[in-house]
Amino acid sequence: MGNNKEFDEMIAQIKQQIDSLLNDNSVPRNVKNSLSEAKAALEQENNAYSVRAGTATYKVDEISNDINLPPYARTVVWNILSMLEGIKE
Repeated sequence: MGNNKEFDEMIAQIKQQIDSLLNDNSVPRNVKNSLSEAKAALEQENNAYSVRAGTATYKVDEISNDINLPPYARTVVWNILSMLEGIKE
């Protein structure tokens, strides 16, 4: 079981990776929309970490198999999903 500081650090890293994809011109708009929604879910500090991670996981998982996603971006998405899985309460 992680503590809040660990979860906050993981969320900060995830948001940083999401931002890198949001600023990438080769990432399709529909993917960016889902990433923005995932980031917004992570920023809902009134929700428990597991709820925030679960909502973000749902949004990111939706795009992980998008055929228009560049291969390197897919790797980043999988990394984000892996980090989200690590956020459990």
